[in-house]
Amino acid sequence: MNSAKTRLLVCSCEKTIPLDTQAIGRGCTAKMTRADQLCGADLGEFKAALAEGEAITVACTQEAPLFKETAEDFPQVPLTFVNIRETGGWSKDAEAAGPKTAALIAAAAEEMPPISLVTLESNGVVLIYGRDEVAINAAKRLADRLDITVVLTKPGDLAPRAVNEFPVVKGTIRNARGYLGKFELAIDDYAIPSPSSRDKLLFGMAHDGATSTCDVILDVSGGLPLFPAHELRPGYLRADPRDPASVERAIMDAGNLVGTFDKPRFIHFEESLCAHSRSNITGCTRCLDQCPTGAIVPNGNAVAIDPFICAGCGSCASVCPTGAASYALPSADALMRRLRTLLQTYRKAGGEQAIVLFHDGDHGEPLIEALARFGDGLPATVLPVRVNEVTQLGPESLAAVFAYGGAGVALLLRAQPRHETAGLRSSAQMSGTIAAALGFGEDLVRILETDDPDELRAMLDAIPLATASPAPATLIPRGAKRGVMETLFRELQLAAPAPIDSVPLPRGAPFGGVQLNVEGCTLCHACVTACPTHALSDNPDRAMLRFTESLCVQCGLCEATCPEDVITLEPRLDFQAWNAPLRVLKEEEPFHCIACGTPFGTRSSIERVLSKLQDKHWMFQGTNARRLDVIKMCSDCRVEAAVNEGFDPHSGPQRPPVMSTEDYLRAQTIKKNDPFGSQ
Repeated sequence: MNSAKTRLLVCSCEKTIPLDTQAIGRGCTAKMTRADQLCGADLGEFKAALAEGEAITVACTQEAPLFKETAEDFPQVPLTFVNIRETGGWSKDAEAAGPKTAALIAAAAEEMPPISLVTLESNGVVLIYGRDEVAINAAKRLADRLDITVVLTKPGDLAPRAVNEFPVVKGTIRNARGYLGKFELAIDDYAIPSPSSRDKLLFGMAHDGATSTCDVILDVSGGLPLFPAHELRPGYLRADPRDPASVERAIMDAGNLVGTFDKPRFIHFEESLCAHSRSNITGCTRCLDQCPTGAIVPNGNAVAIDPFICAGCGSCASVCPTGAASYALPSADALMRRLRTLLQTYRKAGGEQAIVLFHDGDHGEPLIEALARFGDGLPATVLPVRVNEVTQLGPESLAAVFAYGGAGVALLLRAQPRHETAGLRSSAQMSGTIAAALGFGEDLVRILETDDPDELRAMLDAIPLATASPAPATLIPRGAKRGVMETLFRELQLAAPAPIDSVPLPRGAPFGGVQLNVEGCTLCHACVTACPTHALSDNPDRAMLRFTESLCVQCGLCEATCPEDVITLEPRLDFQAWNAPLRVLKEEEPFHCIACGTPFGTRSSIERVLSKLQDKHWMFQGTNARRLDVIKMCSDCRVEAAVNEGFDPHSGPQRPPVMSTEDYLRAQTIKKNDPFGSQ
């Protein structure tokens, strides 16, 4: 909102909002028009702005449909709508909300990237899973519209139907996988009914291992859900058979699940960046541990994320240390740009000590609206930022608030969160630890779990304020998530009131170093081969192990791969190490061939091989001990020595003579007659 070519229309909503146009003007350089009833008496101002053909930002969301209808003849004019009423104007602190209003307007105009979609297709094939007449009655309700099959698990006595409009079979679902339009089921105890069933439904011989496919599953069995986080699985509808209202809702929902449906592709995944495993050794499992829906599975050296199952909680993106999994609604750099604009405009308009309140649209937005309509509204210093899911936020988002001059962070969740929150709590704890260590203050990142508007206001009032940054960051972060994260933490340290060089972090943090037991390291470079980010590297010209701390994601692959067990992870945020050049962990002079003097290998590795072979293997024992010299030779001299000696590496020691049964019996007879072996 810093372009003079953008028109800004602000409305006092019939003078219920005390608009501070001076503060708004300080923060937004766009040409501004003030109105009291933009949707009515002052609608002409909007029409006049349309005629000018410039981009328009309207500070009203309630009447957005009216403005869009009015603008139908001007499709070339970009429209942006921003809510300044429930978020600031309707508050007991409204008189002081001018800087906040300017910040919200400017942030709303920050362009967000387009959303990528995936399409699910359902042909109306529904499997109803139940135990009794509840399942049968649900099938009757849907049979005229959908392709129905009923599977009854351990059914009791059921009366046969006079006409079989749809199949009814017996079976217990052992395993289910898939999503709307593509479910696959494994069914045990499967049996079809006998057509001669008279007073009760009888079934034939049952067998295990039957399979079935369907588009929708309606589960009224009353048993355990077929999927983890079942309420988030598209196409899986579950209702308590003892609750008629719940069953009715599920039936209606099933009837509507026919056709094609678009859902966002919530996660952008770059397989080449994944640090899950190397050479069948497991490293990072953060996303696998966090995903509530089972959308993430191991896939060789990486993981695979099924976009059709993914429910968009974003926990995988919030904990992914490499940026292989990044949230797409919006991307990390786009969200950082919005936060930068929000906080810079707030300060420019005269605001101080801003607290950023992250919330979602389904829970947070209605709660904020209720607080504005029936309570005290949001404080003038609280800047609400809507995201798709609060659990998508990683440490880079929380650090950005302080780097750009914010005084606190609040994360608004339901009293009973819909998604797993362990990843968010970990990010909040780590960000709070870093902020405290850099002198911003203690307990500045708060998670607010409430469904009550008044309680929300009380929680916001209780948040402590950070020590203001003497020089907030201005850098615009761009690029992939890991680069954005690294940039923001560098900026955070530069903006800190009391910067320090290193902050210890808990295990599992995405930053850190490695400690090497130098004496035990043989420079085998197994860790270099395993490292997915190239934080550990070698030198093609010298026997050397080097480390770049800014690239380390603490995946643990080096620690797990090291055959000598001499590597230990050290989670920390070491700004000094980030800014330093490559650190040499170990360097050795090469071992020189005893025949020609050519350097090869390292002294420690050659000596280790010698210690394992000397007097411990037939090939290097007794008169063959001289063969150890071959280990001390380069590849060329080793071949020459083997040829000159006539050494056959495939031969073995002298084999004992072959003994027949008679030989064994004779030996036993001799031993029996002379147990002391005197003969």
